[in-house]
Amino acid sequence: MDHPADLTPVGQDYLKVVWSAQEWSQDPVTTKLLAARMGVGASTVSETVRRLSAQGLLEHAPYGAIELTERGRALALAMVRRHRLLETYLVSELGYGWDEVHDEAEVLEHAVSDLMIERIDARLGHPTRDPHGDPIPTPSGELDSPPAVALSDLAAGEGAVVVRISDADPDVLRYLAELGVGLDTHVEVTERREYAGTVTLRWSGSSSAQLGLRAAEHVWVVRGSDPTA
Repeated sequence: MDHPADLTPVGQDYLKVVWSAQEWSQDPVTTKLLAARMGVGASTVSETVRRLSAQGLLEHAPYGAIELTERGRALALAMVRRHRLLETYLVSELGYGWDEVHDEAEVLEHAVSDLMIERIDARLGHPTRDPHGDPIPTPSGELDSPPAVALSDLAAGEGAVVVRISDADPDVLRYLAELGVGLDTHVEVTERREYAGTVTLRWSGSSSAQLGLRAAEHVWVVRGSDPTA
């Protein structure tokens, strides 16, 4: 079992979610986390994890974290590649908004062939990131992740460049699009109000807006870039 097609769509989703949960977080992947992300009960998660573990794709010690085996990671990255290339294609070729593509790609990634994925990759010019800034794995499973931190981690006066915006909350994507803040936007945190749970951003020289800290956790930046560049 070394190809995503050998797995059921549910199995494909589990491996992808386990990998994605650790891409930008150091928190362990638990049964509770998987249940929340998959929208199913804990008992269903436990049974699926046991099945995938028996197939040599996951490792799960009792009461411990759920981790991918080497084979599981390879299959997960193949699914991540499919998903992110499809999202990129939907935005660049079919005119979808970046807040609309996640659910569409979730459906399509299970149905398209390897040939179609490689044709899409070639058509797009072999992109290295999707519309949200998430790196697209190569066919061999390699990917180049930027040294990013959450915007909510920046102190007042720090400048940075936006390199990723999580698609977990479409409302955040729509709000940032309305503001004109997207990938490669140079921003500066001009004020933090911990008591109010907000940060004030400046970008494009004079534009300014407040952003809730919860929303700022969805925005990932690389520190040190000139906000007026």
